[in-house]
Amino acid sequence: MRLEGVELITVTLPLVSPFRTSFGTQTEREILLVRAVTDVGEGWGECATLLDPLYSSEYLAGVLDVSRRYLVPALRDLAGVEAHRVAPTLRRFQGHRMAKGALEMAVLDAELRHRGVSFGRELGAVADSVACGVSVGIMDSVPQLLDAVADYVDQGYARIKLKIEPGWDVEPVRAVRERFGDDLLLQVDANTAYGLKDAPHLARLDPFGLLLIEQPLPEEDVRGHAELQRRITTPVCLDESIVSARSAADAISLGACQVVNIKPGRVGGYLEARRVHDVCAAHDIPVWCGGMLESGIGRAANLALAALPNFTLPGDTSASDRYYRTDLTTPFTLDGGRMAVPTGPGLGVEPIPELLTELATHREWIAV
Repeated sequence: MRLEGVELITVTLPLVSPFRTSFGTQTEREILLVRAVTDVGEGWGECATLLDPLYSSEYLAGVLDVSRRYLVPALRDLAGVEAHRVAPTLRRFQGHRMAKGALEMAVLDAELRHRGVSFGRELGAVADSVACGVSVGIMDSVPQLLDAVADYVDQGYARIKLKIEPGWDVEPVRAVRERFGDDLLLQVDANTAYGLKDAPHLARLDPFGLLLIEQPLPEEDVRGHAELQRRITTPVCLDESIVSARSAADAISLGACQVVNIKPGRVGGYLEARRVHDVCAAHDIPVWCGGMLESGIGRAANLALAALPNFTLPGDTSASDRYYRTDLTTPFTLDGGRMAVPTGPGLGVEPIPELLTELATHREWIAV
């Protein structure tokens, strides 16, 4: 398969409501799409990075720059391009996992479409649908939070995740437990907002029977997470700290986590995400698929990944209308708390051309 060129496309999707976490509030999502054009067809990728370097060091303008300057030109060295060769070819460039992952995803999609194989089949999916959870942002008040959770419960979501930060943690969790009972699958996500000194406070979450507390400490503080896990009974789940299969193995060996959130962009793509899954499975560490407010392109691939056997907890693979009134693809919908894994070749979906034209804010072509 010969790569002829790559198109970088940015689109802006307004959110149905503001989404607040410990590192900021989003009212719209700037998304970078990657279209890989080959001699046998084209494929699509989606970059997980945010507009600003808040969740990670990567940011949209930086991804555009490193892609046009280094990553796409590096693929010119390949006589033929296959997805499994993308990561080794780009390894000499340090970091930029989300940028690399989006490029690999587009090449993989093109390759699988040509072969007539779905993402799910290629990755090793064992289910035709996955249980879906939803992430609930920080609210202005507890009553507002309870109304939001009630709406998601009514929609059938299998698990509720509450974003927390200092000053918005124990009381919201207590209120949700009291309102919806112990049977509700409930977890919290701190996005690195706490320090080890907060261990006594975080231990106050233990009585609420949470599935997990996600990434309470800074991403580099893996040993701190291990110490925190010794001080609390709520299972610690790592997100930002897990950037590769090797980092997952290290964290597990240190006792820093009992659960792992796998975000393909964060680890450099879906092939590395599968390796993270395999490492965790070998150590009996359950995993779930995190979300980055993806469009239907990224959502399709996440559903395929979440259908692997060790994804035993509901992920953040929410329906399209959780975030967007208008998705870039045919909308993904919830059915009995589950969502179907696409079965068509490659991702099984692609952007609707008219919507892409309407929502695109930047397009550039890089010939290879």
